[in-house]
Amino acid sequence: MGLDQYLYAKKYASNGEWQSEESRKLFASLVELADVSEFIDPDFPSATVEVKVGYWRKQNAIHNWFVKYCQDGTDDCRPSYVNRDLLAGLGNACQAVLDNPSRADELLPTTSGFFFGSTDYDEWYRMGLEYTVATISKLLTMPDEWDFYYQSSW
Repeated sequence: MGLDQYLYAKKYASNGEWQSEESRKLFASLVELADVSEFIDPDFPSATVEVKVGYWRKQNAIHNWFVKYCQDGTDDCRPSYVNRDLLAGLGNACQAVLDNPSRADELLPTTSGFFFGSTDYDEWYRMGLEYTVATISKLLTMPDEWDFYYQSSW
């Protein structure tokens, strides 16, 4: 039990005539893979690919950042859209704290909560920042058709 945090990448695909050939091919592949062709709405044939691309455990400072910037300050475990500029901003904040740890309380303060883990600025905190920087650097190279969503569970 505790704070689990997920970042998902999602991509929409459709077989609609208004969609690109790439989207129609992706849609056909998804339908075949999932074996759901008989259940597709013929008037609006669409699907979404969702992939977990990030996971944190009890990284409450990272969670606090997502709540503040992506969830309007409301920590309710709902999925929240995260645009690429915000992701880049989180990565930059993490790198700034790694470069100058005295800025941790200013840029990425820890927060307490139900089984949220330690609020110390320690090795666990630093490892979370390093993971976040590496993950975001990779994710920002994904094609623009992918959208990102954060969700926590506690």
